[in-house]
This record gives sequence, structure tokens and C-alpha cells, in this order.
Amino acid sequence: MYTRLKTKKIFIGNLSIGGGAPVIVQTMTKTDTADVRATVNQIKRLERIGCEIIRVAVPDMTAAKKLSLIKKNIKIPLVADIHYDYKLALESIKQGADKIRINPGNMPKEKTREVIKAAKGAGIPIRIGVNVGSLRSAHSPELDSYKKAGMIVSTALEHIKMMEDMDFTDIVVSLKSSDVLTTIKSYEMFAEKRNYPLHIGITESGPPGIGTIKSTVGIGVLLYRGLGDTLRVSLTSEPEKEVVEGYLILQSLGLRSRGFDIISCPTCGRCGVDLIKIVEEFERKITHRLSHISHRSQPIRVAIMGCIVNGPGEAKDADIGIAAGKNEGLLFKKGKPIKKIKPAEWVKALMKEVASL
Repeated sequence: MYTRLKTKKIFIGNLSIGGGAPVIVQTMTKTDTADVRATVNQIKRLERIGCEIIRVAVPDMTAAKKLSLIKKNIKIPLVADIHYDYKLALESIKQGADKIRINPGNMPKEKTREVIKAAKGAGIPIRIGVNVGSLRSAHSPELDSYKKAGMIVSTALEHIKMMEDMDFTDIVVSLKSSDVLTTIKSYEMFAEKRNYPLHIGITESGPPGIGTIKSTVGIGVLLYRGLGDTLRVSLTSEPEKEVVEGYLILQSLGLRSRGFDIISCPTCGRCGVDLIKIVEEFERKITHRLSHISHRSQPIRVAIMGCIVNGPGEAKDADIGIAAGKNEGLLFKKGKPIKKIKPAEWVKALMKEVASL
């Protein structure tokens, strides 16, 4: 039975995570952070489709000094992603970042202490983000997933102990690998030792397709086991896709309800229309309309069925549905048949009905 792990409540800006709060969907910008206009425009697009926390790369001081301007023009909490140079973290805090993310694998402890001190003074949390790729000792081919997970967790606990010794406990933890089993084991091990909120995901999972599968399996297993307070689907793709897929994972487990749910058949020899093309076109168009439907308490359920076997039943059960016959489809709305339409008009008809809900 699903039981959510009760973690410590942390505030990022005016948003709370952990402590039983809903699982939060976040992503990372893929623009040059120093380009304020491009970065803000991307964040605003992400806000419209439901992104709740945004992280930006801070590779140099030029980028760090732009954070206050970026923050003034967005609505969601801003997280500064820092590697190697502690001075970038200090400047990001000065610029008003709502959270700092550091990687213990690439920052000296004595410099990390300075970041902790500054974050404590500013009243903002720090995410300890341990990636197996940054742990040199974890690269041996002789290590299995369990041993790698142990090394990841030990590294996180070592730095958490340093924070706790400085009376700093506004901590978020991520323990990621591109390997699904290593990631799952890492979070399971950590959850037995500490109750800090967990940011989950499969790092460097790859492009849509294999990356989506790895992320869905890894994140899905963790969520089902009650682990995870925020998530990111990390894909070699546009960040909008990461946000949409994050919500779809949560929706499939009944943890968040927003957006849309598409029910469509896999097709077979009975299908008399190019259903694959139709569904792909509808999905592409509906994703760009998420700002219209993202704040509903329940997702819009759309059925696009290619034959008469299960089509009428699924279409009747959906908010909007089309059940195909030979070279035509019957449009349903809330279980009632509306009219017959040709396949070329299906997407237009569905989009019109979505807009009316």
C-alpha cells in the first residue's frame, strides 16, 4: 500500500516542500543565464504549463550577477545551480536566489562552509545534489548498483553532518545516477537515515524515448514507495517536455491532477484511419494549450480510438472522445454522441471541444 514518507518541511521562496506537501514539478532552463531576456521568456513559458520551481546554471560571475534581474521578472522560486566555485554561490545568494544547489563532489569542504554560512544568514535552503558522475571512486567497473548507492549516500551524509554541525538544517537532498537501479537504491538507503525532503529524478537519462522510459520507471518506483518531494524529468530535449512528462508521471499515480489524459489504442489491422499521425498531431497541439487546462482540479480525459472493438466504450467514458468507424469517427462529449466527422477533422474538432470545457 502506498504511504508517503513524512519529510521535514522546507520553504523555497513562498513555496513549501516536504512535510506532506504535494510533489512539486521543476525543471532547469536551457538558455544562457546571462541572456536575461531569453532566460526570462523561457521561464514564463514554463510557468504557463505548470513549472513550480526553476533552476538556472550559474557557470560564471556574469551569470550570477543577472539573477536578481531574472527573479524580478518571474513568479516561481529561483534556484542557482553551482559547481566548483563557491564565490558563485555567495554572489547568487547576494542576488536573491531562493535556493542554492551544490554538488559535494566538486567543491572543497572549507569553501562549502562559507556557502552554508551565507545561506543560513539569508534564510534560504541548500540542495545537496550528489551525482555518481562526480564521484571518482564510484567509476570502478567492479562496483555494483548497491555499492555505488552506498558511496552516493555516504557522500551526502558526510556533507549533511557538516551542515548540521553548523546548525543548518534547511536541506534538500538529491542522489542521482543515470542508472535506474543505483538511483532507487540510493534514495531507499538515505530515507532510512534522514528525513530531509528529497528531489528525485534520473540524471542524464537521455533523449525522449529511452530517457522518458528510464525517468518514468525510476521516478515512478520511488514515488510509489513514498519517496520524493520534488522531481525533474531530465531529458535531452526542451524543458517544456520535462514539465509535461513530470505531471504525467504524477497523474498516473494519482498524486497530482492537472492537464490532460489521452487514451488511444495501439492500432491493429482493424484500424481504418492513420491514428498514429492523428494522435501525434493532437498531443503536439494540446501541449501548447496547457495554459488553458493546467489549473483544472481534474485532467481532461480524451479518447482517440481507431476501431469499433473498444472505441465506443472508451469514448463514452472520456470527457471528449472519438470512436472510429470506416473512414469516419463518432464524436462523444461527456458520454453523449455529438456528430460524425471525417479523420481529417478529428484534431480540429477535439481542440474545439477542449477549449469549451
